[in-house]
Amino acid sequence: MLRITGLILPLDHSEDQLREAVVRRLGIESKDLKSLKVFRRGYDARKRGNISLVYHLDVETPREEEILGRLAGASSGDSASPRAKGGGSGIGPSPDTSYRMVARAPKTLRTRPVVIGMGPCGLFAALLLAQMGFRPLLLERGKKVRERTVDTFGLWRKSRLDPESNVQFGEGGAGTFSDGKLYSQIKDPQFRARKVLTEFVEAGAPEEILFVSKPHIGTFRLVKMVETMRARLEALGGEVRFGSRVEDILIEEGKVRGVVLADGAEIEADQVILAVGHSARDTFEMLHRRGVYMEAKPFSIGFRIEHPQSLIDQRRFGPQAGHPILGSADYRLVHHGSNGRSVYSFCMCPGGTVVAAASEPRRVVTNGMSQYSRSERNANSGIVVGITPQDYPGGSMAGIEFQRRYEERAFELGGGTYVAPGQLLGDFLAGRPSKELGSVEPSYRPGVRLGDLSQSLPKFAIEAIREAVPQFDKKLRGFAMHDAVLTAVESRTSSPIRLRRGEDFQSLHTEGLYPAGEGAGYAGGILSAAVDGIRVAEAVAVKLVEKVSEGA
Repeated sequence: MLRITGLILPLDHSEDQLREAVVRRLGIESKDLKSLKVFRRGYDARKRGNISLVYHLDVETPREEEILGRLAGASSGDSASPRAKGGGSGIGPSPDTSYRMVARAPKTLRTRPVVIGMGPCGLFAALLLAQMGFRPLLLERGKKVRERTVDTFGLWRKSRLDPESNVQFGEGGAGTFSDGKLYSQIKDPQFRARKVLTEFVEAGAPEEILFVSKPHIGTFRLVKMVETMRARLEALGGEVRFGSRVEDILIEEGKVRGVVLADGAEIEADQVILAVGHSARDTFEMLHRRGVYMEAKPFSIGFRIEHPQSLIDQRRFGPQAGHPILGSADYRLVHHGSNGRSVYSFCMCPGGTVVAAASEPRRVVTNGMSQYSRSERNANSGIVVGITPQDYPGGSMAGIEFQRRYEERAFELGGGTYVAPGQLLGDFLAGRPSKELGSVEPSYRPGVRLGDLSQSLPKFAIEAIREAVPQFDKKLRGFAMHDAVLTAVESRTSSPIRLRRGEDFQSLHTEGLYPAGEGAGYAGGILSAAVDGIRVAEAVAVKLVEKVSEGA
């Protein structure tokens, strides 16, 4: 197979035009193109009204050796091999993207590995260990995904928060109630991301996530997929226990010996993967007391902003807005402020809703979510400002208290019932309270209480956002519309701590403990968290095989 990259075609091209373009690029006759498969399809929307599709394709032809030879001649300066016949760029052998297991479980394995947390990181770590025969035990403090969904709706519809079962905790992790974005900028030479996407497709995701440049799934589809993956994990010998919050980790002479659950039960284990997500604050506090090495890290804080999705579509796509291939438009905006702060859009959800994402009583947290169709009337994203440990001095745990302070303030400004405080963007920029909504109806439930958000974030963050919005408007006309709605507070952009680990993925100074995923500071989003779970599972598998071979 050959891989063709960067093949550009009009948005409304036909299948015949695609084949003709491939034939021209390869410099062959049509009869010699035996098959083609789309590996990646993106779009170039820099010219509104003239949007083009950009393909990476895998093709089969009996003239493969001839084509590669011609390209080799062109690269060595052979003027007889013109670029028009495929020489020069964008053609090469197709890489092997199949996943290969790094180990198989020995029959004499004494203990099984324990995975804490059933978000994408923990789920994939456990699934990979099960596929290698290690029969992992997966501990999740929350509930099964459908029970968890009922509890989450209890907050959204009745202002009733369950601290153990909500947007943050439960089967599937925080990513279940999100846009289900499956793209990342991580370096991935081993194609672990391809493994993740393939597993998702086998669990019921649409096959298009294997080739579109910005794949997403949406909450309702994720629910069913997570259940399917759990069933597969159990069929392979893994075990899942819900309602099993880890109260303590047993550490002797710098080595993990097991875990203690909230009900007092002890589980023996010398290999523990910690994939608890960025909101397991009580777990971080326990680890800190235990002396597990951690440090403060940067994160961001800000608001959610809502615009009409139709506005974003028109500004991004022009007359081609609404095209079925393009779907609902997204955006990505960044501004480096005069006060040294970076302001940027975060977790943009086209055609989605703003959701209540609190996991602790008397605190308000906002996040964004979309279904697969992305058909809701509003677009939303976080507009957030970078925070560094210098902003919250006090040690590795101080960032958590910083987040809590502004989540508590949002709760108070919203009236103390999990209603979120809000403000029209135009009023926010002008420094006056909002008294009534305009054309944009906020989607956050239990509801939005309008007022003044100037006290809902640190002064430097308010100043930076007020400076950034007019600059965003220059890049995306209409962004600064008066009626756009801000809601506070977006505080869970990433973990405020990093559980440092060595090259073997084990926690510094704590043998057998493997920090992983977003909570440990090594991922940001569903795909990167799942990939990190695979990497850590591989490290655990290799370590266990080594210990058995050494007679440990």
